[in-house]
Amino acid sequence: MKLSPKIILLGPPGSGKGTQAKRISEFCKSPHISTGEILRKAVSGTDKTARRIKFYMNKGKLVPDEIIFSIIRKHLKKTDAKKGFVLDGFPRNVQQSEVLKKILGDVDLIVFNLKVGTDTIIRRLSGRRVCKVCGSNYHMEFQPPKFDEKCDRCKLKLYQRDDDKQVAIKNRLKVYEMESKPLVRYYQKKGFLISTNGERSEEKIFSTIKKYLK
Repeated sequence: MKLSPKIILLGPPGSGKGTQAKRISEFCKSPHISTGEILRKAVSGTDKTARRIKFYMNKGKLVPDEIIFSIIRKHLKKTDAKKGFVLDGFPRNVQQSEVLKKILGDVDLIVFNLKVGTDTIIRRLSGRRVCKVCGSNYHMEFQPPKFDEKCDRCKLKLYQRDDDKQVAIKNRLKVYEMESKPLVRYYQKKGFLISTNGERSEEKIFSTIKKYLK
């Protein structure tokens, strides 16, 4: 059985972790385990865990670690993940990384850290717009609608999510600085960390990442 790398993606909100994780997943033929996507899908379920997740998300609160750990364990135990995986959105802090170590045991990881400046993050996130009807996503600078702030399909006014407004973005970055920056140092000390410039084009970032996957 050919083993694929066990990979973690780190970086601030808007750094492009999700985009690169999907590309790495396709390249390595490993599952992309995104806590964000898993939670969004879980909310539509009807079991006890889904109801608990929905409760916290509807209140605008963080989903408790115990639920996150349960979800991560479940996905890492799947057959395809035993060969390798790409983790996106977990771990978020040193405490979670210690739990991950207990789940996996002593294994070598490749931890890619996408470095992006605050001004770039604010520009990327604050420019996003969404259609309330069909869910289409746009960016006023990089992928603007054909008509003035209206959905190309529905012709209705686009809206900006609350967490994409500048005040919210700055708060999210503060949380990242407090929780995730120590995590970067944690993996750096272990010799797992590979930092790369996340302000470049998607293709150039992935080209750099691929060098470590061959």
